[in-house]
Amino acid sequence: MEFFRIKKDIPFMRHALALNAISLITFLAAVFFLWQNGLHLSIEFTGGTVMEVSYPQTAPLDSIRSKVEKLGYTDTQIQNFGSSRDVMIRLPLQKDAEGKMISSADQSAAVMQALEPATSGVKLQRVEFVGPQVGRELAIDGLLALLFVIIGIVIYLSFRFEWKFAVAGIIANLHDIVIILGFFAFFQWEFSLSVLAAVLAVLGYSVNESVVIFDRIRENFRKYRKMNTREIIDNAITSTISRTVITHGSTEMMVLAMLIFGGPTLFYFALALTIGILFGIYSSVFVAAALAMWLGVTREDLVKGDKKPDDAARNDDPNFGARV
Repeated sequence: MEFFRIKKDIPFMRHALALNAISLITFLAAVFFLWQNGLHLSIEFTGGTVMEVSYPQTAPLDSIRSKVEKLGYTDTQIQNFGSSRDVMIRLPLQKDAEGKMISSADQSAAVMQALEPATSGVKLQRVEFVGPQVGRELAIDGLLALLFVIIGIVIYLSFRFEWKFAVAGIIANLHDIVIILGFFAFFQWEFSLSVLAAVLAVLGYSVNESVVIFDRIRENFRKYRKMNTREIIDNAITSTISRTVITHGSTEMMVLAMLIFGGPTLFYFALALTIGILFGIYSSVFVAAALAMWLGVTREDLVKGDKKPDDAARNDDPNFGARV
């Protein structure tokens, strides 16, 4: 299915050097902010108290935030879950004046004491404590999950394509991941388990776009034997633009709906996906394809004697059948 078809190939690779220079600068900036600021990890990674509170009517989130902040908590997460009357409150670990860690029971009691005078009928439904050790385990497990996904993508691309495509694809995917993390480090957005899930989803989503372009490049090497590598890649990207617009446009509309209407629970998850999709398109077109070209991918790498001479001539010469 195509919405449109571009008859003349767009010379993407003519501008590959300049566009990849911009990409490199963005990548290095992301690495710098990750090193300088670090990620603002959520309670799931650092440890803390999770409270579920129920109100008889719609919960006043702004009022709850102001009352919790007055208790000395500056790094909290307060949001609806399930319904507008149910509120989830995440409190970071806190020490008392003597330097001892305040227990989860004391934290929840202090919060409820601050909330009850303002609203009658507010009830504490559940309290959970996430210790620092659990947070470290979650962080390690998350990094391992990310590592295994990267290794799986490398193996998949190596079997499906030539190794130059595998290297180009994984560099482009890591480029997307680092830039997403760089945004979260620069703006100090909260990095939670849901954001980690979005990062893993972006890895798979981005590699899918690269595979589509790589497939078309391999097909073009078989069809157009007089084109050079740059022309082959330009034609492959141009011929898949309609598919890219349909696929990514529909996906981005769904993600933007979550970003705008999903509330605080889905906000950073959808934000990570939005950044990842946009940079995934960019990296598949300008990073992965250009790296494959610079690594020296050739027709011989992808076409291993699967065409007879007559087949090659038939592709090159439209009048071949008439002459025969």
